[in-house]
This record gives sequence, structure tokens and C-alpha cells, in this order.
Amino acid sequence: MPDVLDERFPDLEKAGRILAGADEIVLTCHVGPDGDAMGSMLAVAVAAVTAGKSVFPSFGPPFSYSPSLRFLPVELLVPPHEVPAEPKLMLSFDAGNVERLGGMAPVALKAECLIVVDHHSQGSDGFGHLRIIDPQAAASAELAYLLIEAAGWKIDDRIATSLLTGLVTDTGRFQYSNTSAATLRLAAELVAAGARPEIIGQHVYEETPFGYLSAAGKVMQRAQLIPEVGLVWSVMFSADLQEAGIGLADSDPLIDLIRLPVEAGAALLLKEHGPGEFKGSLRSRGVADVGAVAQALGGGGHRNAAGFTFRGSPEEAVDAVRALLAR
Repeated sequence: MPDVLDERFPDLEKAGRILAGADEIVLTCHVGPDGDAMGSMLAVAVAAVTAGKSVFPSFGPPFSYSPSLRFLPVELLVPPHEVPAEPKLMLSFDAGNVERLGGMAPVALKAECLIVVDHHSQGSDGFGHLRIIDPQAAASAELAYLLIEAAGWKIDDRIATSLLTGLVTDTGRFQYSNTSAATLRLAAELVAAGARPEIIGQHVYEETPFGYLSAAGKVMQRAQLIPEVGLVWSVMFSADLQEAGIGLADSDPLIDLIRLPVEAGAALLLKEHGPGEFKGSLRSRGVADVGAVAQALGGGGHRNAAGFTFRGSPEEAVDAVRALLAR
């Protein structure tokens, strides 16, 4: 193992040995998994299965994911109630703290060995027994790749496509400032290994159910600009989804519409999750640190993309975000 990796990830070699010697592995990621969480977790799951291991990849209730990720090896997913309650070995992906695991958190806390793979800055705060963490990495997929290599496992086209999905989605198709030369070099290696960028692009960015257009129209009509902090925001209610005949996961691309105006240094989309409860998705063009805003509101993420849960009205949520952006 190169010295530079030994210095950055002192637990990597040990984690690789443990994976290689394990018979059964439980894998999880944050609730409501995005392309990086799912891609990283399933990439390692496929590699482990190919190496002859029994795997239990899962995530906490409501145990649903965006239909745009159905091209990943989701057939390996196991409902959370079927996961061993006290695993000998467990891996966590793309979760900055144990609370982000939702219903899988109790399982993680009972694991004999918990390996945390993450690129959020909060992830090093006492979470897990072994930690493969780098806040400078563009995606957890970069670290999952290192872990697969450390275990001595081969990377096939399914693994490569899963990892590339993590890179593509967490870098905004390599347009965000977290895209580094190392990220692009890894993307090239994954394509050489059989990754299918055209499949990722088609499913993640070029497909929505027809009802999405109706919901998007309502959200766009509600959009408002707060020029003094460069914030564009809107809200989506549960009734919008019901009338459009689509699910919550189908609405994921809406934040990318909200952030389009040139005046939007930052963008906020609030999605109703229940009476008086909204999930806020934040995006930044780079000047505003929306990760810090989300963290102040009990959520987390990165400088350019983050999220939080808010109890109250949409207007109260917007006021809280505006106050934090004005600091």
C-alpha cells in the first residue's frame, strides 16, 4: 500500500483484511439514499458476493429509493427487518453520523466491527470502529473504490457503473467544485473497467414520469427570489404529488430547476413530508456554504449541496435559512 494512502487512511489496510476474511457482511447507507450512497454500498456488495461472501445491503425505513437508480444491482437489497440484528461486520456508507442511518442505527451500534466509509466532515466524530473518511473526496464512491482494492477484490462492469454513479451524482456531472483531477482519473479508470456512463445519464438525468411535469409546474409557479441573500426558494406539498400521481422520490430533480436562475447564489426546495414537517434541499453555486446552513439546522451535507429537516411552516424555514445566509 502506498505511503500516501497509509497516512490518509490508517485503517484502510486493516479494513481490507477484515473484509477479505469475512464470511458475512451487513452493508448500509443513509436513509433516502442518493446515487453516491446506493452506488457505493452496492458496488462493495457486488464485489463481496463475487468473492464468495454473504451480503445484506439495506437501509432504514421507509426503505425506498429513487426509480432513477433501478439500473444499479438493486436485486441484492434486503429489507431492513431481514438484516442480522447483531452483525459481526458491518459497513456504513455516506453517512456523516449514526443518526443518518435511521432505522439501521441500532444495528450499527451493535455491530462487532463497524467500518465507516464517508466523505462528510462530521463522519470522523467517534462514529465506527474503523474509518475510511476523507472530507476532500468528491464522493464516498472514491473511498469505496479504495476499500475494494484493499480487500483484493476485482472490479467488474457492474461495480464500475455503481461507483461511477456515485461520482457523477455527487459532482453534478463533474460540474461542482468538488471535482478534482483524482476524481476524473478514477472516472476514466471505471469507464475502462466497463462502467456505462450513457446508462447512468439516461436513467438519472433523462427520465421522469409524465406526472413530474405537473408537479414541476406548480413548484416553479411558487418560486420566489430573496435578492438580498441571493436565495431562490420554492415548496412542494404532498397534494402536488398526489394530484400528479408520482412518489416523493420522483421529485428529486426539482431542486435542479430551482437553482437555474442566474440570481440564485443559493437555492432551497422544501418538500412536505408530513403535517408541519418539511425536508429542505439546498444547493449553492459555490460562494454560499449551504453545508454549514444545513448543519446549523440539524442536517448536513457539503458546501454546495446539503439538506435538513424542519418542523414548522415553509415561511419559517425560509426565514431560518435566510438568516444563516446573511451572516
